[in-house]
Amino acid sequence: MEKKFIPEVKSNLRNRMVHIPEAMYKATGITVLGKRIKTLVFTTDIAIINNTNGHAIMAVYPFTPTLAITNAIIMSSSLPVFAGVGGGITSGIRSINMALQAEMLGAYGVIVNAPMKNETIVQMKKVLDIPIVATIVSAYDDIEGKINSGVDILNVSGGKKTAFLVEEIRKKVGYEFPIIATGGDNEQNVIDTINAGANALSYTPPTSGEIFHKVMANYRQDMKEKQDD
Repeated sequence: MEKKFIPEVKSNLRNRMVHIPEAMYKATGITVLGKRIKTLVFTTDIAIINNTNGHAIMAVYPFTPTLAITNAIIMSSSLPVFAGVGGGITSGIRSINMALQAEMLGAYGVIVNAPMKNETIVQMKKVLDIPIVATIVSAYDDIEGKINSGVDILNVSGGKKTAFLVEEIRKKVGYEFPIIATGGDNEQNVIDTINAGANALSYTPPTSGEIFHKVMANYRQDMKEKQDD
């Protein structure tokens, strides 16, 4: 099928965007609270959050989740935010309270990490109106238990085995249950993950430091060329 032309309106001051890999748009997407989401940017960097063409933000970080961080991200983002609320060290009533407060601040969903107990998910589901996203890192995770406890979306993060893991999960949960998965670092990985059954893809962008490194390299090259002239 011939690719349709998409008009694009650009800005002189916002050309340095973090662009999502084009292949990710081949996913079906997941409609959450009326918005169709195909791509989620995995970052807590507010500068990147405001300079990306992704559909949503996956705000999960390797520290104890705090309301101050969640609030800062939600308030500064024009995109739907899925906020991490723990699952490892942070769990139980603290995670439930974090999840409810994230909803009140405007989060589109909350993300619980793999170790989160099903009992906590059950209690969390009782107080939330937004989706609970459960991260799955292994085929040994209690996937059916999490779904039965109230999980609405699975977030598959299996490293190099992500596509295989998504395919195995699809056999268990059927065709309709929504699945987010990590997209990997190249187009073929993305396509394989989509073909395996992922509805939406998460994308880990370069850090601000990595982007700046390229910018500075260009500046130096420009200055050298001017000096040579």
